[in-house]
Amino acid sequence: MNLRRILWSALGAVALVAVIGGAWILSLPTAPSVAAPPAIAQEERDATIAALKPPKRQRPLIAIIGINNATETTDYLMPYGILKRADVADVVTLSTRPGPMTLFPALKVEPQATIAEFDARHPDGADYVIVPAMSRDDDPEALQWIRNQSGKGAIVIGVCAGAKVVGDAGLLHGKRATTHWYSIKELRGKHPTMRYVEDRRLVVDNGVATTTGITASMPVSLTLIEAIAGREKARAVGRDIGLPDWDARHESDEFKFTRPFALTAIGNTAAFWSHEQLGIELKGGVDEVSLALVADAWSRTYRSRAVTFAGTAGARQTRNGIRILPDEVAASWPAERLLPEIDNAKPAEALDSALGSIAARYGTRTTDFVAMQLEYPRHRATQ
Repeated sequence: MNLRRILWSALGAVALVAVIGGAWILSLPTAPSVAAPPAIAQEERDATIAALKPPKRQRPLIAIIGINNATETTDYLMPYGILKRADVADVVTLSTRPGPMTLFPALKVEPQATIAEFDARHPDGADYVIVPAMSRDDDPEALQWIRNQSGKGAIVIGVCAGAKVVGDAGLLHGKRATTHWYSIKELRGKHPTMRYVEDRRLVVDNGVATTTGITASMPVSLTLIEAIAGREKARAVGRDIGLPDWDARHESDEFKFTRPFALTAIGNTAAFWSHEQLGIELKGGVDEVSLALVADAWSRTYRSRAVTFAGTAGARQTRNGIRILPDEVAASWPAERLLPEIDNAKPAEALDSALGSIAARYGTRTTDFVAMQLEYPRHRATQ
């Protein structure tokens, strides 16, 4: 009797969870709105560039900080690669602790210095501090270092959910800001004096800049180049990376938690028997931005994870000096699970190519699912 009661109770609980879950899914919108984003007035554009002018040095010093465990891959590597390519500033990647950094959702890198080593070399601080999304928004060492850099006059740039780290450092009080679409509610709840700005991919307010989701680190890097070295230099770099035009336009309503998004996440996670590791051969001289975007995209399908492999365990140096450690030591990878060589593909084109390949392998819903996570407005060629 007791066993029967337990079984019926368990079945009832399962049924209740299913009903609640089904009701939640049905309550989600079927699709986001897609509309032309509002234009950016020239006055606003000029003000943004003026607010990002180098605060200290003629050739600025840019520090990109991350914690050693799960700093977002593209947020960390894309600004570095684009800014190094421009050669208008000195750029350094930092970690809070010694040792390698395991990025999320893919790649393992050797930072160029710790925050303590940076402080010893540059006691007057950086001109710009770029803060990616991190697995911990409240890492005490990162927060204190960001506060200190701001106090020394650095412009702090929170990329994607890095805005949450910037907020926890106490730098968003009373300021206009934005962040990744998934983190907006949390950011506003924790920092009620912050004024959220929709329909902008980049917001700058009194020494602090914030951006929307992951792929916004591409246009914000070009905007920073423009502030440092002028529009023509930024345009040249933009053409070189496959983004000939950019600005802060954004359609915020295009990115939200939808029914297809939820169903794809559930379905792809549940199909555990078909999950796979896809190999990227790690070679010296690879473009770190293209590698980051491709590895990031393939690792967000909930069906696959991109892993790097090489014949030996040593780090490989990228085009612009990042040292990346292979995930696996292997001379080869099964052909059916080997991703195409990245070679010298322009970063924007490498991402589009990866999304096209994801659609071919897993379907368009998974591609849309990945693009939503990356907050990538695929339908606008200028973005």
